Amino acid sequence: MTSQPGTRRTWIITGASAGFGRAIAECAVGRGDNVVLAVRRPGAVADLVDAHRDQVLVAEFDVRDTGRAGDVVRSAAERFDRVDVLVNNAGRGVVGAAEEVGEQELRASLELHLLGPAALVRAVLPYFREQGSGTIVQMSSQGGRVSFPGVGAYSAGKFALEGWSEALAGEVAPFGVRVMIVEPSRFRTSFNAPGVLGVADAGAVYAGLLEAVRDDMASADGIQEGDPVRAAEIIVDLVAGEELPLRLPLGREAVERIGRSYRQNLEELERWAPAARAADFPGAPASVRPI
Repeated sequence: MTSQPGTRRTWIITGASAGFGRAIAECAVGRGDNVVLAVRRPGAVADLVDAHRDQVLVAEFDVRDTGRAGDVVRSAAERFDRVDVLVNNAGRGVVGAAEEVGEQELRASLELHLLGPAALVRAVLPYFREQGSGTIVQMSSQGGRVSFPGVGAYSAGKFALEGWSEALAGEVAPFGVRVMIVEPSRFRTSFNAPGVLGVADAGAVYAGLLEAVRDDMASADGIQEGDPVRAAEIIVDLVAGEELPLRLPLGREAVERIGRSYRQNLEELERWAPAARAADFPGAPASVRPI
């Protein structure tokens, strides 16, 4: 997508009532863009609507209600004539061991972090292809590249989103559509707040193992080192620019943790490469793939 100075874009942002979504919306509106706020509680963004009535539209929407994704996109196109950016931002943390997080909670996490975003992407792509341009911003997490005990239910959705989005990027590039996966570390949003962060009932089996993780996640609220406003400015700048990374770690911790994970994975790959290669038929030619 070629971005021109002074271009007024139309954004669709899920989870725009707080945190990253709200910060991105405010930044985009402040630069003269139009924004569709896809939120579960319209009253939470009433102040933004009142301040920018010509630029802001509210779409009451629960991301897990995938059947209504098309309605959100159509409302944006009807109000502002086009759609330029989709930000799949809505999300929720879940803490608990694999045995503690039940199927219903795990399914809800996957619906929120993968199935909902996928439905919105499918709904917006025909508009992007017709325009020959468009940008999809997938708000993942450092937990979409690195996982650890107690966050498997959350990371499952983010890992899935990243794999799905990496394939998506190659599929839509020929049509002028870009994809960016954002991987934040800890930012001062409501993510860790009581009543927002999902915490499974602690069982005796994993109490000792996960006690520190639970305490760490709960105690981070209000002291996270990341600034959502600075993050939003970076994201909006990149969307407006010519070069867009496939993956964007945000925050020093994300850079360090993800970088360390890449190095450890490469070391492990190299260590076990001889055993792995021995699984092929002897003398079989190397595979040739289209990509």
